[in-house]
Amino acid sequence: MTDTFSAKEQLSPEPLSQEALRSELEQFTEQQKQQFANRTPVTELVEARAGFIDTLLQRLWQHFGLDKHNELALIAVGGYGRGELHPLSDVDILLLSDQPLDEPTGKTVSEFLTFLWDLKLEVGHSVRTLNDCLEIGLEDLTVATNLQESRLLCGNPDTFQCLEEQVNSGKFWPSEEFYRAKLEEQKVRHARYHDTTYNLEPDIKSSPGGLRDIHTLSWVARRHFGATSLLEMSRFGFLTDAEYRELVECQDSLWRIRFALHSELRRYDNRLTFEHQASVAEKLGYTGEGNRPVEMMMKEFYRTLRRVSELNKMLLQLFDQAILNKGQVTEAVPLDDDFQLRGHLIEATKPALFQARPETILDMCLHVARNSEIEGIAAPTLRQLRTARRRLNRFLVDIPEAREKFMELVREPNALQRAFRLMHRHGVLSAYLPQWSQIVGQMQFDLFHVYTVDEHSVRLLKNLNKFSDPDNRQRHPICCEVYPRIAKKEILILAAIFHDIAKGRGGDHSELGGVDAYEFCIQHGLSRPEANLVKWLVNKHLLMSVTAQRRDIYDPEVVTDFAMQVRDEERLDYLICLTVADICATNQELWNSWKRTLLAELYYSTQKALRRGLENPPDVRERIRHNQQMASAILRSHGFTPREIEVLWQRFKADYFLRHTHKQIAWHAEAILKHEDHDKPLILLSKKATRGGTEVFVYSKDKAKLFAIVVSELDKKNLSVHDAQIMNSKDGYALDTFMVLDPTGKALSENRHNTVRRALVSALTHMKSERKKKRAPRKLLHFNVKTKVDFLPTKTGKKTMMELVALDMPGLLARVGSVFARQKVSLQAAKITTIGERAEDFFILVNEDGVQLSEEQQQQLKDALIARLDAAK
Repeated sequence: MTDTFSAKEQLSPEPLSQEALRSELEQFTEQQKQQFANRTPVTELVEARAGFIDTLLQRLWQHFGLDKHNELALIAVGGYGRGELHPLSDVDILLLSDQPLDEPTGKTVSEFLTFLWDLKLEVGHSVRTLNDCLEIGLEDLTVATNLQESRLLCGNPDTFQCLEEQVNSGKFWPSEEFYRAKLEEQKVRHARYHDTTYNLEPDIKSSPGGLRDIHTLSWVARRHFGATSLLEMSRFGFLTDAEYRELVECQDSLWRIRFALHSELRRYDNRLTFEHQASVAEKLGYTGEGNRPVEMMMKEFYRTLRRVSELNKMLLQLFDQAILNKGQVTEAVPLDDDFQLRGHLIEATKPALFQARPETILDMCLHVARNSEIEGIAAPTLRQLRTARRRLNRFLVDIPEAREKFMELVREPNALQRAFRLMHRHGVLSAYLPQWSQIVGQMQFDLFHVYTVDEHSVRLLKNLNKFSDPDNRQRHPICCEVYPRIAKKEILILAAIFHDIAKGRGGDHSELGGVDAYEFCIQHGLSRPEANLVKWLVNKHLLMSVTAQRRDIYDPEVVTDFAMQVRDEERLDYLICLTVADICATNQELWNSWKRTLLAELYYSTQKALRRGLENPPDVRERIRHNQQMASAILRSHGFTPREIEVLWQRFKADYFLRHTHKQIAWHAEAILKHEDHDKPLILLSKKATRGGTEVFVYSKDKAKLFAIVVSELDKKNLSVHDAQIMNSKDGYALDTFMVLDPTGKALSENRHNTVRRALVSALTHMKSERKKKRAPRKLLHFNVKTKVDFLPTKTGKKTMMELVALDMPGLLARVGSVFARQKVSLQAAKITTIGERAEDFFILVNEDGVQLSEEQQQQLKDALIARLDAAK
């Protein structure tokens, strides 16, 4: 092990110049990085850095003559006051005096601070009198907390002593008030991270289970008991020796990750982003192929966060009892022979219950599900659960009595809301099911998901429960209608548990998870038809979202193919609930009215097809006649003659009337009939949201680059295209419809319509779009999405269906459109899907003769797209 620098050895006794000191700081930082790489304990490094800065500040204090101002004291506060400094941590200092500073002294202090900033130190400073500190500290919890951790660096010890006496007195933040305030502060902080440790880009310091949770314990213990360290806290009987060692081990683990991260960054940050995860993992010594080092590091990191979170919850309960209840014990109310209710916490009646009969862990979870008074697990019982969990020599699923209780839980109406999140938080699910233990902390390397696999699955379960609440009917109308009538909700719950359980194993996770789900169902007493339904749901859990978002669901063939895979309405009901809950659990920002409308249209179209019978396909000609009749009635009521309508419609192909509603047809036709100069483009924007977005209709003489120009202009206006119907009239006019959303996932506000309309008219008139070069978001730069082009088989053979997967760079669609134009390929329809950093788009194409592309044309198009899109990365 390499010795750490001592502060005095490091700082040169030569006269203090900025250049020399900056050089020493840089040298010290670089040597600490080397020592970290050589596995010097991180505790030594953070303490050594604090010591180095102590000596630097003391020397500068003398250099500026501040030691001659007897009323002044220089005090380290906050983390620096604890004697802990990471490479980019703020150096928080307080310059304290008993009286306001005179002008000359104030000027010297200002020069001292300016010198520190010129050294590129991140200094957080305050210059205050003793009275100022106390007044501000009483108003501001953060200041009060910082003052608790103050440490004299140099200057007047009496001034510092006065501050300590005042801060430690019972009048300055009584421990009850301080405890309540810190508890609320932690609650608010946790809410910012969605109350989970399992975010994919977590904050080492502030996430639930992070360093701040350890600090909170220390602050409360210091305020109430005067304990200045974790070790002292253990001596008050709140921590066992094993828990103390665990907390120190967790802090050390978090410190190592934070030190490695700070060694990578130029500016202070504690977020472990995708950008830095690989380099941090390398610094910490994790090795392996591909993403394996990051996976290993993050699993260990999440395990640490969970341990801290559990200890934090347990110790705060004990503090609650000691501080708020003054040690008085609430009377227990028996629940059964094994459990009792003490206040709002469930408690085991026997000290080694879980070790003697591990299946009783699930009895406790059943009580939680069934009793709305229970808000959590009492600290002694949580302590017992932690011990039993570690000593289990088999998974709970291997105990027949536990299997019965687990299925009771799955069938318990309130388990989704009350029990499953608690079971996940306290490791019960991973103690029960070996496959679940493998996905705890399992990373998902994309911008689409924001949670780990296990957290995502628990959130899916929680979302299913929301469908039984009528208050969610506006957000999830179909699911709130369907879910209450599902007879066997346990089938849906088991499918939710297993839908992603095989992620990280390699292979198709849907297929592998289906096998696991089937075996689990048979083992737990479900019938073979029930087990097969769970397996089918796991196998097909992506089918509905892929069909709705990446296929042309207005094509009767697509609906028929989907209906043939679903086969009956019962499966359709299960699948819509699983699909919506899955999308909403992936990313809270992902669900919008556009997706809701797409899935609703697919659901009702499939339901109609199943009720009609798959052997009875819809009569396409009847639908065309119906749309024309209804649209004609609207147009006639607006004063147009049947002759005017007929002449216009003779220019349109049958497909136009099939793929638009009668209201759209009437809207388009009225505008075209009123349009005076058919050499100029006509642009319409829907005033009301259509399918959750804004419909942009383009009527113009068709030209090769029309699609590329339109999508380029829309991109410039910060609008995302989600759907496109590209059609031509018989006489060579484009009848194109684009469905667009604004950056918030909503329809375009009406006050922007004219701006967008004018921009499109201008661009199409000149057939030119000056595309501004947009910088790709920084996050995208750290993902390598390989451009992939696949051509799908079609039944009719009239058109070519193509799937494109690419990095979702700005201007992607415009580039694709320009390639289509150069390859003389006509676009008929497009479905645009963005999944995090990936664009997964679907196009229907024909060649310049209006038929499907030959194999040679497909290959040429594929090569051109890959070359063009890869060059733009």
